[in-house]
Amino acid sequence: MKFGVEFVPYLKLDVLVKLARLVEHLGFEQIWVCDHYHNRYVYPVLTQLALETRRVKLGPGVTNPYLVHPTVTAAAIATLNEISRGRMLLGISAGDPFFLATVGVERRKPVAAVREATHIIRELLAGNRVSFTGELFSCRGAGLRFKPADKIPIYIGGRRRRMLELAGSVADGALINASHPDDIQESIEYIERGLRASGRKLEAFDLVAYLAVSIGRDARKAKNAARGVVAFITSSAPRASLKHHGIGAEEVESIRRLLRAGELKKARAAVTERMTDAFSVCGPVEKLTARIEELKHLGVTRTVIGSPMGPEPTKAVRSIAKALLP
Repeated sequence: MKFGVEFVPYLKLDVLVKLARLVEHLGFEQIWVCDHYHNRYVYPVLTQLALETRRVKLGPGVTNPYLVHPTVTAAAIATLNEISRGRMLLGISAGDPFFLATVGVERRKPVAAVREATHIIRELLAGNRVSFTGELFSCRGAGLRFKPADKIPIYIGGRRRRMLELAGSVADGALINASHPDDIQESIEYIERGLRASGRKLEAFDLVAYLAVSIGRDARKAKNAARGVVAFITSSAPRASLKHHGIGAEEVESIRRLLRAGELKKARAAVTERMTDAFSVCGPVEKLTARIEELKHLGVTRTVIGSPMGPEPTKAVRSIAKALLP
């Protein structure tokens, strides 16, 4: 099992830099930076982290094709690959519908959007010119005037069947947006369908569990720190997952209404214990290590320690590294 972490850049840049240096020193292999318009912009943040680190791999986790055209994403990632000396990764999916709605963007045909974006980006990164007409995007002889020296792995993030099947069909890895073993097992089954359909082998694919984590000795404080993240995860959870975990439709719709109204504090307060248990890993580090053992048995090859990491992120990262890394 290999490990990465997620940074959400509402934190100040100097704080993220210190955390990135620590993460690299402790032996984590990846840093994924959350890409939402209301946080610090992902590409300058990744640039600063690339300049301040030497070994850890870096990437947006995840970007979307609605706010930035795939050709621009390709140029950004290729440029960052030079700055980082070949350490870039690209995470892409369809974006959070709530955040997109706040800027008047409709998340049309999400699977087609990610499929087409992945095709365009991969062709450009390979140094090819792209002439393409899809359902959402088109290119007429588009190309980059430079070529990345290294292959940049593309990961597709998701939690629903069709997006995960797409990941298995066309990506180098999948960022499974789930924290509970039952949800992750189902996600892996979808990915395997995509792999089989495209004639690819699971052994060459990176199965990544992208967990929402909050580690601290005080379980109450740890769960409280995760409430905001869990609210958003619950609001967009697949129906089958909600039903499996016994989370009622009215509870979820209440959180959705609050999020749409911008009432984040009230949405946090509406998160139940059942939601927290289903969509995050909170409490002492031993709870996380037990979850990791379950994921190993499912065939997960990498775990990303996602936001918020803990009430005290630096302390949480040290605790997690001591428990999980050699």
